[in-house]
Amino acid sequence: MTRTYAPETGTVPWSPLVAACLGAFMLLVDVTIVMVALPGITTDLGMSFTGGQWLLDGYALALAALLLAAGSFADHTGRRKVYLAALAVFALASLACGLAPNGGLLLAARVLQGAAAAAMMATTLALISATYHGRQRGIAFGVWGGVNGAAAAVAPVLGGLLTEHLHWRAIFLVNLPLSLVAAWLTLRGVEESRLPGGARLDRAGMVTFTVAAGALTYGLIEAGQHGWAAGQTLVPLAVAAVALAAFLVAETRGANPMLDLRLFAGRSFSGIMAGAALLMPAAFACLAFTSIWLQQDLRLGPVMAGLALSPMAASSLVVSVASARLLPRLSPRGAVGGGLLLIGAGAFLQGLLGAHSAWTALVPGLVVTGVGVGLAVPALSSAAMAYAPPQRAGMAAGTVNTVRQLGYALGIAGLGILYQDGPEQGMAAYAALNDVYRASAVTGIVAGLLVLVAVTPRGRPAAPRA
Repeated sequence: MTRTYAPETGTVPWSPLVAACLGAFMLLVDVTIVMVALPGITTDLGMSFTGGQWLLDGYALALAALLLAAGSFADHTGRRKVYLAALAVFALASLACGLAPNGGLLLAARVLQGAAAAAMMATTLALISATYHGRQRGIAFGVWGGVNGAAAAVAPVLGGLLTEHLHWRAIFLVNLPLSLVAAWLTLRGVEESRLPGGARLDRAGMVTFTVAAGALTYGLIEAGQHGWAAGQTLVPLAVAAVALAAFLVAETRGANPMLDLRLFAGRSFSGIMAGAALLMPAAFACLAFTSIWLQQDLRLGPVMAGLALSPMAASSLVVSVASARLLPRLSPRGAVGGGLLLIGAGAFLQGLLGAHSAWTALVPGLVVTGVGVGLAVPALSSAAMAYAPPQRAGMAAGTVNTVRQLGYALGIAGLGILYQDGPEQGMAAYAALNDVYRASAVTGIVAGLLVLVAVTPRGRPAAPRA
Protein backbone atom coordinates (compact mmCIF):
# COMPACT_ATOMS: atom_id res chain seq x y z
CA MET A 1 0.00 0.00 0.00
CA THR A 2 1.48 3.36 -0.99
CA ARG A 3 1.52 6.05 1.67
CA THR A 4 0.23 9.41 0.48
CA TYR A 5 -0.28 12.74 2.15
CA ALA A 6 -3.40 14.80 1.78
CA PRO A 7 -3.13 18.38 0.55
CA GLU A 8 -4.89 19.73 3.63
CA THR A 9 -2.21 18.45 5.99
CA GLY A 10 -0.53 21.38 7.67
CA THR A 11 3.11 20.50 7.20
CA VAL A 12 5.14 18.57 4.67
CA PRO A 13 6.46 15.21 5.98
CA TRP A 14 10.18 15.77 5.57
CA SER A 15 11.62 12.27 5.84
CA PRO A 16 10.72 11.03 2.31
CA LEU A 17 11.62 14.39 0.78
CA VAL A 18 15.04 14.55 2.47
CA ALA A 19 15.73 10.94 1.44
CA ALA A 20 15.03 11.71 -2.22
CA CYS A 21 16.84 15.05 -2.19
CA LEU A 22 19.98 13.58 -0.60
CA GLY A 23 20.27 11.09 -3.43
CA ALA A 24 19.69 13.75 -6.08
CA PHE A 25 22.26 16.02 -4.42
CA MET A 26 24.95 13.34 -4.34
CA LEU A 27 24.54 12.15 -7.90
CA LEU A 28 24.49 15.69 -9.35
CA VAL A 29 27.48 16.83 -7.29
CA ASP A 30 29.46 13.84 -8.56
CA VAL A 31 28.90 14.91 -12.17
CA THR A 32 31.15 17.95 -11.73
CA ILE A 33 33.00 17.65 -8.40
CA VAL A 34 35.80 15.69 -10.09
CA MET A 35 36.68 18.68 -12.31
CA VAL A 36 38.43 20.60 -9.52
CA ALA A 37 40.23 17.50 -8.25
CA LEU A 38 41.26 16.30 -11.72
CA PRO A 39 44.83 17.72 -11.76
CA GLY A 40 45.57 16.10 -8.40
CA ILE A 41 44.06 12.77 -9.42
CA THR A 42 45.93 12.51 -12.72
CA THR A 43 49.22 13.47 -11.04
CA ASP A 44 48.88 11.01 -8.15
CA LEU A 45 47.82 8.07 -10.33
CA GLY A 46 49.97 8.90 -13.34
CA MET A 47 47.00 9.23 -15.67
CA SER A 48 47.13 10.82 -19.10
CA PHE A 49 44.98 13.69 -20.36
CA THR A 50 42.75 11.12 -22.05
CA GLY A 51 42.41 9.18 -18.81
CA GLY A 52 41.32 12.34 -17.05
CA GLN A 53 38.64 12.90 -19.68
CA TRP A 54 37.31 9.40 -19.08
CA LEU A 55 36.96 10.06 -15.35
CA LEU A 56 34.39 12.71 -16.27
CA ASP A 57 32.88 10.91 -19.25
CA GLY A 58 32.62 7.42 -17.75
CA TYR A 59 30.21 8.64 -15.08
CA ALA A 60 28.15 10.83 -17.43
CA LEU A 61 27.94 8.10 -20.08
CA ALA A 62 26.69 5.43 -17.68
CA LEU A 63 24.19 7.92 -16.28
CA ALA A 64 22.89 8.87 -19.72
CA ALA A 65 22.84 5.36 -21.17
CA LEU A 66 20.92 3.72 -18.32
CA LEU A 67 18.57 6.49 -17.19
CA LEU A 68 15.54 5.62 -19.32
CA ALA A 69 15.92 1.89 -18.74
CA ALA A 70 16.34 2.36 -14.98
CA GLY A 71 13.15 4.44 -14.83
CA SER A 72 11.17 1.79 -16.70
CA PHE A 73 12.56 -0.99 -14.50
CA ALA A 74 11.80 0.93 -11.29
CA ASP A 75 8.24 1.72 -12.39
CA HIS A 76 7.46 -2.00 -12.60
CA THR A 77 9.80 -3.53 -10.00
CA GLY A 78 9.28 -0.94 -7.26
CA ARG A 79 10.78 2.55 -7.00
CA ARG A 80 11.69 2.30 -3.30
CA LYS A 81 13.40 -1.07 -3.84
CA VAL A 82 15.40 0.22 -6.83
CA TYR A 83 16.33 3.45 -5.03
CA LEU A 84 17.66 1.55 -2.00
CA ALA A 85 19.65 -0.82 -4.20
CA ALA A 86 21.04 2.13 -6.17
CA LEU A 87 22.09 3.88 -2.96
CA ALA A 88 23.95 0.76 -1.85
CA VAL A 89 25.76 0.39 -5.19
CA PHE A 90 26.55 4.12 -5.28
CA ALA A 91 28.09 3.94 -1.80
CA LEU A 92 30.18 0.86 -2.66
CA ALA A 93 31.33 2.43 -5.92
CA SER A 94 32.25 5.63 -4.07
CA LEU A 95 34.28 3.57 -1.59
CA ALA A 96 36.04 1.85 -4.50
CA CYS A 97 36.81 5.26 -6.05
CA GLY A 98 38.23 6.53 -2.77
CA LEU A 99 40.48 3.49 -2.35
CA ALA A 100 41.45 2.95 -6.01
CA PRO A 101 45.20 2.31 -6.31
CA ASN A 102 45.37 3.12 -10.03
CA GLY A 103 43.55 4.92 -12.81
CA GLY A 104 42.00 1.80 -14.33
CA LEU A 105 40.21 0.77 -11.15
CA LEU A 106 39.17 4.36 -10.49
CA LEU A 107 37.60 4.60 -13.94
CA ALA A 108 35.77 1.28 -13.50
CA ALA A 109 34.39 2.46 -10.17
CA ARG A 110 33.30 5.77 -11.72
CA VAL A 111 31.33 3.91 -14.40
CA LEU A 112 29.64 1.84 -11.68
CA GLN A 113 28.89 5.08 -9.82
CA GLY A 114 27.25 6.46 -12.94
CA ALA A 115 25.11 3.34 -13.38
CA ALA A 116 23.85 3.65 -9.80
CA ALA A 117 23.30 7.37 -10.30
CA ALA A 118 21.04 6.61 -13.28
CA ALA A 119 18.77 4.51 -11.06
CA MET A 120 18.82 7.20 -8.36
CA MET A 121 17.94 10.00 -10.80
CA ALA A 122 15.17 7.92 -12.33
CA THR A 123 13.54 7.21 -8.95
CA THR A 124 13.97 10.36 -6.80
CA LEU A 125 11.37 12.42 -8.65
CA ALA A 126 9.09 9.37 -9.00
CA LEU A 127 9.19 8.76 -5.24
CA ILE A 128 8.24 12.37 -4.55
CA SER A 129 5.42 12.25 -7.08
CA ALA A 130 4.02 9.04 -5.57
CA THR A 131 4.35 10.24 -1.96
CA TYR A 132 3.02 13.80 -2.05
CA HIS A 133 -0.21 15.21 -3.44
CA GLY A 134 -1.92 18.53 -3.84
CA ARG A 135 -0.19 21.60 -2.45
CA GLN A 136 2.47 19.49 -0.70
CA ARG A 137 3.57 18.00 -4.01
CA GLY A 138 4.21 21.51 -5.35
CA ILE A 139 6.27 22.35 -2.25
CA ALA A 140 8.19 19.08 -2.53
CA PHE A 141 8.98 19.65 -6.21
CA GLY A 142 10.17 23.17 -5.38
CA VAL A 143 12.53 21.87 -2.68
CA TRP A 144 13.80 19.14 -5.02
CA GLY A 145 14.50 21.70 -7.75
CA GLY A 146 16.28 23.98 -5.29
CA VAL A 147 18.51 21.10 -4.17
CA ASN A 148 19.40 20.41 -7.81
CA GLY A 149 20.46 24.03 -8.24
CA ALA A 150 22.40 24.00 -4.99
CA ALA A 151 24.30 20.87 -6.10
CA ALA A 152 25.66 22.72 -9.12
CA ALA A 153 26.60 25.71 -6.97
CA VAL A 154 28.27 23.69 -4.22
CA ALA A 155 30.19 21.12 -6.29
CA PRO A 156 33.24 23.19 -7.37
CA VAL A 157 33.80 24.73 -3.93
CA LEU A 158 33.13 21.48 -2.07
CA GLY A 159 35.52 19.65 -4.37
CA GLY A 160 38.19 22.28 -3.78
CA LEU A 161 37.80 22.22 0.01
CA LEU A 162 37.96 18.44 0.26
CA THR A 163 40.86 18.13 -2.18
CA GLU A 164 43.01 20.89 -0.65
CA HIS A 165 42.37 20.29 3.05
CA LEU A 166 41.95 16.51 3.06
CA HIS A 167 42.70 14.62 -0.19
CA TRP A 168 41.08 14.12 -3.56
CA ARG A 169 39.90 10.72 -2.32
CA ALA A 170 37.63 12.53 0.13
CA ILE A 171 35.38 13.77 -2.70
CA PHE A 172 34.27 10.15 -3.12
CA LEU A 173 34.37 8.95 0.51
CA VAL A 174 32.04 11.76 1.64
CA ASN A 175 29.25 9.92 -0.20
CA LEU A 176 29.30 7.02 2.27
CA PRO A 177 27.67 8.73 5.30
CA LEU A 178 25.26 10.62 3.04
CA SER A 179 24.19 7.36 1.38
CA LEU A 180 23.62 5.74 4.77
CA VAL A 181 21.46 8.64 5.94
CA ALA A 182 19.45 8.59 2.70
CA ALA A 183 18.92 4.80 2.99
CA TRP A 184 17.82 5.09 6.65
CA LEU A 185 15.33 7.83 5.83
CA THR A 186 14.02 5.83 2.88
CA LEU A 187 13.48 2.72 5.01
CA ARG A 188 11.88 4.81 7.73
CA GLY A 189 9.56 7.07 5.75
CA VAL A 190 9.07 5.96 2.13
CA GLU A 191 6.47 3.40 1.06
CA GLU A 192 6.79 1.26 -2.05
CA SER A 193 5.18 2.43 -5.29
CA ARG A 194 5.05 0.85 -8.74
CA LEU A 195 3.01 0.69 -11.89
CA PRO A 196 0.74 -2.34 -12.40
CA GLY A 197 2.02 -5.16 -14.59
CA GLY A 198 5.30 -7.01 -14.94
CA ALA A 199 8.65 -5.52 -15.77
CA ARG A 200 9.32 -5.43 -19.50
CA LEU A 201 12.76 -4.12 -20.21
CA ASP A 202 13.78 -2.95 -23.65
CA ARG A 203 17.04 -4.89 -23.56
CA ALA A 204 17.80 -4.35 -27.24
CA GLY A 205 17.38 -0.60 -26.82
CA MET A 206 19.53 -0.55 -23.68
CA VAL A 207 22.40 -2.46 -25.27
CA THR A 208 22.44 -0.65 -28.60
CA PHE A 209 22.10 2.81 -27.05
CA THR A 210 24.88 2.12 -24.54
CA VAL A 211 27.21 0.80 -27.26
CA ALA A 212 26.45 3.74 -29.57
CA ALA A 213 27.04 6.36 -26.87
CA GLY A 214 30.18 4.69 -25.52
CA ALA A 215 31.74 4.04 -28.93
CA LEU A 216 31.06 7.59 -30.14
CA THR A 217 32.60 9.12 -27.03
CA TYR A 218 35.58 6.75 -27.22
CA GLY A 219 36.12 7.63 -30.88
CA LEU A 220 36.07 11.37 -30.16
CA ILE A 221 38.53 11.04 -27.30
CA GLU A 222 40.86 8.88 -29.38
CA ALA A 223 40.65 11.42 -32.23
CA GLY A 224 42.24 13.98 -29.92
CA GLN A 225 45.10 11.64 -29.14
CA HIS A 226 45.70 9.79 -32.44
CA GLY A 227 43.99 11.87 -35.14
CA TRP A 228 40.86 11.30 -37.21
CA ALA A 229 42.45 8.87 -39.67
CA ALA A 230 43.80 6.45 -37.07
CA GLY A 231 42.25 3.01 -36.65
CA GLN A 232 41.72 3.72 -32.92
CA THR A 233 39.37 6.52 -34.03
CA LEU A 234 37.67 5.08 -37.11
CA VAL A 235 36.77 1.68 -35.64
CA PRO A 236 34.79 2.98 -32.64
CA LEU A 237 33.10 5.63 -34.79
CA ALA A 238 31.99 2.90 -37.21
CA VAL A 239 30.75 0.79 -34.30
CA ALA A 240 28.81 3.81 -33.02
CA ALA A 241 27.13 4.28 -36.40
CA VAL A 242 26.09 0.61 -36.61
CA ALA A 243 24.85 0.57 -33.00
CA LEU A 244 22.86 3.77 -33.53
CA ALA A 245 21.18 2.28 -36.59
CA ALA A 246 20.38 -0.87 -34.59
CA PHE A 247 18.95 1.27 -31.77
CA LEU A 248 16.65 3.10 -34.18
CA VAL A 249 15.42 -0.22 -35.58
CA ALA A 250 14.89 -1.66 -32.09
CA GLU A 251 12.91 1.35 -30.90
CA THR A 252 10.81 1.43 -34.06
CA ARG A 253 9.90 -2.25 -34.06
CA GLY A 254 9.96 -3.07 -30.35
CA ALA A 255 6.70 -3.65 -28.46
CA ASN A 256 7.86 -1.71 -25.38
CA PRO A 257 10.54 0.77 -26.48
CA MET A 258 12.28 2.75 -23.75
CA LEU A 259 12.16 5.71 -26.15
CA ASP A 260 9.14 6.25 -28.37
CA LEU A 261 10.69 7.76 -31.49
CA ARG A 262 7.31 9.17 -32.52
CA LEU A 263 7.90 11.91 -29.96
CA PHE A 264 10.51 13.38 -32.30
CA ALA A 265 7.95 13.74 -35.07
CA GLY A 266 6.92 16.95 -33.33
CA ARG A 267 9.15 19.82 -34.39
CA SER A 268 8.88 21.54 -31.02
CA PHE A 269 9.83 18.43 -29.03
CA SER A 270 12.82 17.82 -31.29
CA GLY A 271 13.89 21.44 -30.86
CA ILE A 272 13.76 21.16 -27.07
CA MET A 273 15.80 17.94 -27.17
CA ALA A 274 18.42 19.55 -29.40
CA GLY A 275 18.64 22.49 -27.02
CA ALA A 276 19.03 20.17 -24.02
CA ALA A 277 21.81 18.19 -25.73
CA LEU A 278 23.76 21.29 -26.81
CA LEU A 279 23.34 23.17 -23.53
CA MET A 280 25.77 20.94 -21.65
CA PRO A 281 28.79 21.33 -23.99
CA ALA A 282 28.05 25.05 -24.31
CA ALA A 283 27.82 25.76 -20.58
CA PHE A 284 29.47 22.99 -18.55
CA ALA A 285 31.89 20.80 -20.52
CA CYS A 286 34.33 23.70 -20.97
CA LEU A 287 34.67 24.09 -17.18
CA ALA A 288 36.80 20.94 -16.95
CA PHE A 289 39.51 22.58 -19.07
CA THR A 290 39.11 25.89 -17.24
CA SER A 291 39.88 24.08 -13.98
CA ILE A 292 43.06 22.62 -15.51
CA TRP A 293 44.16 26.11 -16.69
CA LEU A 294 43.43 27.65 -13.29
CA GLN A 295 45.47 25.07 -11.39
CA GLN A 296 48.27 24.17 -13.78
CA ASP A 297 48.92 27.56 -15.41
CA LEU A 298 47.73 30.12 -12.85
CA ARG A 299 48.91 27.91 -9.97
CA LEU A 300 45.69 28.32 -7.99
CA GLY A 301 44.90 25.80 -5.30
CA PRO A 302 41.80 23.60 -5.56
CA VAL A 303 39.79 25.86 -3.24
CA MET A 304 40.55 29.02 -5.23
CA ALA A 305 39.88 27.16 -8.48
CA GLY A 306 36.48 26.13 -7.15
CA LEU A 307 35.73 29.67 -6.01
CA ALA A 308 36.84 31.04 -9.39
CA LEU A 309 34.15 28.91 -11.07
CA SER A 310 31.44 29.69 -8.51
CA PRO A 311 30.07 32.95 -10.07
CA MET A 312 28.36 30.87 -12.75
CA ALA A 313 26.68 28.55 -10.26
CA ALA A 314 25.71 31.42 -7.95
CA SER A 315 24.09 33.52 -10.69
CA SER A 316 22.36 30.42 -12.04
CA LEU A 317 20.84 29.63 -8.67
CA VAL A 318 19.67 33.21 -8.10
CA VAL A 319 18.11 33.51 -11.56
CA SER A 320 16.37 30.11 -11.42
CA VAL A 321 14.69 31.08 -8.13
CA ALA A 322 13.90 34.64 -9.18
CA SER A 323 12.56 33.77 -12.62
CA ALA A 324 9.91 31.47 -11.15
CA ARG A 325 8.47 34.49 -9.32
CA LEU A 326 9.29 37.37 -11.63
CA LEU A 327 8.78 35.67 -15.01
CA PRO A 328 5.97 33.15 -14.41
CA ARG A 329 4.55 33.62 -17.92
CA LEU A 330 7.80 33.19 -19.79
CA SER A 331 7.20 30.48 -22.38
CA PRO A 332 9.39 27.35 -22.55
CA ARG A 333 10.53 28.56 -25.98
CA GLY A 334 11.63 31.91 -24.57
CA ALA A 335 13.26 30.49 -21.45
CA VAL A 336 15.24 27.74 -23.19
CA GLY A 337 16.04 29.65 -26.40
CA GLY A 338 16.90 32.91 -24.65
CA GLY A 339 18.90 31.09 -21.99
CA LEU A 340 20.98 29.32 -24.63
CA LEU A 341 21.75 32.60 -26.39
CA LEU A 342 22.97 34.02 -23.07
CA ILE A 343 25.08 30.92 -22.50
CA GLY A 344 26.68 31.45 -25.91
CA ALA A 345 27.34 35.11 -25.10
CA GLY A 346 28.87 34.17 -21.75
CA ALA A 347 31.18 31.62 -23.36
CA PHE A 348 32.30 34.25 -25.87
CA LEU A 349 33.17 36.65 -23.03
CA GLN A 350 35.18 33.93 -21.27
CA GLY A 351 37.13 33.27 -24.47
CA LEU A 352 38.90 36.65 -24.40
CA LEU A 353 41.85 35.57 -22.26
CA GLY A 354 45.29 37.04 -22.77
CA ALA A 355 48.78 36.03 -21.75
CA HIS A 356 48.53 37.95 -18.47
CA SER A 357 44.88 37.29 -17.64
CA ALA A 358 44.00 36.41 -14.06
CA TRP A 359 41.05 34.28 -12.98
CA THR A 360 38.98 37.45 -12.57
CA ALA A 361 38.87 37.77 -16.38
CA LEU A 362 36.41 34.86 -16.39
CA VAL A 363 33.90 36.43 -13.99
CA PRO A 364 31.77 38.52 -16.41
CA GLY A 365 31.36 35.59 -18.80
CA LEU A 366 30.64 33.15 -15.97
CA VAL A 367 27.91 35.42 -14.63
CA VAL A 368 26.25 35.80 -18.05
CA THR A 369 26.45 32.05 -18.63
CA GLY A 370 24.95 31.45 -15.20
CA VAL A 371 22.02 33.72 -16.01
CA GLY A 372 21.38 31.67 -19.16
CA VAL A 373 21.63 28.39 -17.26
CA GLY A 374 19.23 29.70 -14.62
CA LEU A 375 16.68 30.48 -17.32
CA ALA A 376 17.10 27.41 -19.51
CA VAL A 377 17.72 24.42 -17.23
CA PRO A 378 14.63 24.69 -14.98
CA ALA A 379 12.42 25.04 -18.07
CA LEU A 380 13.77 22.00 -19.94
CA SER A 381 11.76 19.24 -18.25
CA SER A 382 8.49 21.18 -18.25
CA ALA A 383 9.11 22.19 -21.87
CA ALA A 384 9.72 18.58 -22.93
CA MET A 385 6.50 17.48 -21.22
CA ALA A 386 4.55 20.42 -22.63
CA TYR A 387 5.27 19.28 -26.19
CA ALA A 388 4.70 15.56 -25.56
CA PRO A 389 1.42 13.62 -25.32
CA PRO A 390 0.17 13.38 -21.70
CA GLN A 391 0.72 9.60 -21.56
CA ARG A 392 4.37 10.13 -22.56
CA ALA A 393 5.17 12.90 -20.06
CA GLY A 394 7.36 10.66 -17.88
CA MET A 395 9.29 9.38 -20.89
CA ALA A 396 9.74 12.96 -22.12
CA ALA A 397 11.20 14.06 -18.78
CA GLY A 398 13.56 11.07 -18.74
CA THR A 399 14.63 11.72 -22.30
CA VAL A 400 15.59 15.33 -21.63
CA ASN A 401 17.80 14.25 -18.71
CA THR A 402 19.35 11.52 -20.86
CA VAL A 403 20.27 13.84 -23.72
CA ARG A 404 21.66 16.41 -21.27
CA GLN A 405 24.08 13.92 -19.75
CA LEU A 406 24.99 12.50 -23.15
CA GLY A 407 25.62 16.03 -24.39
CA TYR A 408 27.96 16.61 -21.45
CA ALA A 409 29.92 13.43 -22.16
CA LEU A 410 30.27 14.21 -25.86
CA GLY A 411 31.12 17.83 -25.05
CA ILE A 412 34.02 16.77 -22.83
CA ALA A 413 35.30 14.52 -25.63
CA GLY A 414 34.84 17.05 -28.44
CA LEU A 415 36.19 20.11 -26.63
CA GLY A 416 39.07 18.00 -25.34
CA ILE A 417 40.27 17.65 -28.93
CA LEU A 418 40.58 21.45 -29.20
CA TYR A 419 42.27 21.84 -25.84
CA GLN A 420 44.70 18.99 -26.49
CA ASP A 421 45.57 20.12 -30.03
CA GLY A 422 46.53 23.63 -28.90
CA PRO A 423 49.75 22.82 -26.99
CA GLU A 424 50.72 20.28 -29.67
CA GLN A 425 50.60 23.13 -32.21
CA GLY A 426 52.69 25.40 -29.99
CA MET A 427 49.77 27.39 -28.60
CA ALA A 428 49.78 28.70 -25.05
CA ALA A 429 47.25 27.14 -22.68
CA TYR A 430 45.14 30.31 -22.51
CA ALA A 431 44.92 30.40 -26.34
CA ALA A 432 43.79 26.75 -26.44
CA LEU A 433 41.21 27.56 -23.78
CA ASN A 434 40.00 30.50 -25.89
CA ASP A 435 39.38 28.05 -28.74
CA VAL A 436 37.35 25.86 -26.40
CA TYR A 437 35.24 28.81 -25.33
CA ARG A 438 34.68 29.98 -28.91
CA ALA A 439 33.41 26.52 -29.80
CA SER A 440 31.14 26.62 -26.74
CA ALA A 441 29.89 30.07 -27.76
CA VAL A 442 29.00 28.91 -31.27
CA THR A 443 27.28 25.83 -29.82
CA GLY A 444 25.17 27.92 -27.45
CA ILE A 445 24.16 30.49 -30.05
CA VAL A 446 23.29 27.87 -32.68
CA ALA A 447 21.28 25.93 -30.09
CA GLY A 448 19.41 29.04 -28.99
CA LEU A 449 18.48 30.00 -32.54
CA LEU A 450 17.46 26.41 -33.26
CA VAL A 451 15.07 26.37 -30.30
CA LEU A 452 13.58 29.76 -31.17
CA VAL A 453 12.98 28.68 -34.78
CA ALA A 454 11.82 25.09 -34.20
CA VAL A 455 9.71 25.45 -31.07
CA THR A 456 6.24 26.92 -31.32
CA PRO A 457 5.47 29.77 -28.89
CA ARG A 458 3.01 27.80 -26.79
CA GLY A 459 2.71 24.20 -25.76
CA ARG A 460 0.38 22.19 -23.63
CA PRO A 461 0.81 23.20 -19.96
CA ALA A 462 2.29 20.38 -17.94
CA ALA A 463 2.94 19.86 -14.26
CA PRO A 464 6.13 18.06 -13.17
CA ARG A 465 5.84 14.31 -13.45
CA ALA A 466 8.13 11.44 -12.62
